Amino acid sequence: MAINFDNVLGLHDEALRLRADRMKILASNLANVDTPGYQARDIDFAASLQRALGEGDFGLALDDGAPELLYRVPNHPSQDGNTVELAVEQAEFSQNAMDFQTSLTFITMKLRGLAKVIEG
Repeated sequence: MAINFDNVLGLHDEALRLRADRMKILASNLANVDTPGYQARDIDFAASLQRALGEGDFGLALDDGAPELLYRVPNHPSQDGNTVELAVEQAEFSQNAMDFQTSLTFITMKLRGLAKVIEG
């Protein structure tokens, strides 16, 4: 009997991919904290995960799998037009890293459970 890993891993494999994509976006924001005119970007993780799992009504099916990039609205706009706020980006980066680790832990637990079942 074949194992369907989509059923075993649930949404965590897709969540890991989206978290990794978001990590790149947040790292880009942090790298451009002093770049005049740079517009901070982010994704709506929940909407991106629903789209990736094929849930909800998102219009045309021309999606390439990449999350939709949104512009972050700053709490305190700067004079040079840069919308990156260091504390906000660091907090989002840290939270995303913890969420990534949580999904990775769930996948690890699932795979260990499967290994125990297979080994007997």
